[in-house]
Amino acid sequence: MRISIDHDRCMGAGQCAIAAPGVFTHDEDGYSALLPGHDPADPMVREAARACPVRAITLHET
Repeated sequence: MRISIDHDRCMGAGQCAIAAPGVFTHDEDGYSALLPGHDPADPMVREAARACPVRAITLHET
């Protein structure tokens, strides 16, 4: 699975980092970012995408 974040939509709510802290973090501006070496197969990734209040996270099946 590939994860993409629409940085134009992200408002920095942080729900993704709370749901999947091994995959998501915040960049220096407070917006969602992927951690280096993240595991896209982490079972909490789907929950993080669902929890995003502005639907800025898209999951792409490979």
